[in-house]
Amino acid sequence: MMALTLLLQACAAGNNEKKTEGGNTPAPKGEKAKITWAVWGNPGELTRFQEFTKDFNDKHPDIEAELIPIPGEYDQKILTQLTGGKAPDIFYAGDSFIVKLIENGSIEELTPLMDVSDSIIKKDDFYEGLWGAALRDNKIYGITVDCNPMVLWYNKKVLKDAGVTDMPGDLQAKGEWTWDAFKTMTEKIRATGKYGYVLDNSWNSTHSWVSSNGGKVYDDAGAYVGSSDPKAKEAFQFLYDNVKAKNITFSGTLPKGQGGDAMFMSNQVGFVGAGRWYLPLFKKNATLEYDVVTWPTNTGNKIEPAGIPTAYMVLNKASKHKEPAYTFLTEFVSKEGQIYRLQGGGNAVPSVKGADDVVLEGNLPEHAQLFLDAREVGYALTPSEAGVPGLSSDINSRFEALWLKNEDLDTALKDIQDLANKKIDEYKKK
Repeated sequence: MMALTLLLQACAAGNNEKKTEGGNTPAPKGEKAKITWAVWGNPGELTRFQEFTKDFNDKHPDIEAELIPIPGEYDQKILTQLTGGKAPDIFYAGDSFIVKLIENGSIEELTPLMDVSDSIIKKDDFYEGLWGAALRDNKIYGITVDCNPMVLWYNKKVLKDAGVTDMPGDLQAKGEWTWDAFKTMTEKIRATGKYGYVLDNSWNSTHSWVSSNGGKVYDDAGAYVGSSDPKAKEAFQFLYDNVKAKNITFSGTLPKGQGGDAMFMSNQVGFVGAGRWYLPLFKKNATLEYDVVTWPTNTGNKIEPAGIPTAYMVLNKASKHKEPAYTFLTEFVSKEGQIYRLQGGGNAVPSVKGADDVVLEGNLPEHAQLFLDAREVGYALTPSEAGVPGLSSDINSRFEALWLKNEDLDTALKDIQDLANKKIDEYKKK
């Protein structure tokens, strides 16, 4: 009995010695630390992610990283895994999702890890306007994996067939890319029986029209002011009038099974709003003539801010291998990591400094520099909207009703503002 007791005590002591501060458990000597990471993505993206994971494992013989793609219902599946203690060590989080993760305490604050001298990433390495909802009380909870400044993609053939001679990119170079120029082009396209511009029902499209007019959707205090800010109302009026005139087509009214991207590639649409994520798709079509331009302005300025959809990589607070997981995270979002993932006509724009050449390689599209220009002045989704669960969805639903039912604009905007501020106020009181 005494011998058995001594043996059990020795085992317990050995187990305690293996645990490090913060619950980080290193792998036994000679064994690999096995970590998992999760992400959404299309087949092309996932192939590149697999290649990165393999390359990482080759460089780190003491770590074995495994990619776990989650094709649908991403947020809900991650939440379920977190509740069950089976979530990946590191994973992607969108701008709204990360707020929920911060508030329920399931992800690690990364600021202390980044501040360590041997961390290969620092806060100043990344563009300031991209932190968005990942930054709370000056604490960082997620790193932007890259970014996608919103631009307008235009179909050169559709424009030429409509009699347009000066392309939007050339007009912008001369400081003449304005709302009036955009409206004239969409009118000409509609006269040929095609679609001028497809308006998607998302914050990054809607907000970009407001900021292209020098307006605000949210004020400095975080209140929704889309109905009361004069410049915002003017932007919504511009959209409303052009939807009624059919120069702009709401995406929800397109033929069943057809999206703006597919109709763009079949030369049925002149303009679609998106980030660089369309490039891998468009460049596969050898006959497609396309280019990009930033949002047209109505302020006299050559360029105005537009939305920048972002995603963040976060570290599971319950991870048993935080140190190797953080190593993977930092290499993934570092300058070298972003170059590796985005080179060769990738689907995003670097969020880290020093990697811009991947956007300009091959001049594809011709005015690729505009992605970088848009990033310099653009903005991530404000925490005022991202931080309130369901708010973006509720706002989009109300806008959808406006575009589909041809409602009174002032009434709809007031409803949206009241709805948004009520939800914001209620959430603050929780």
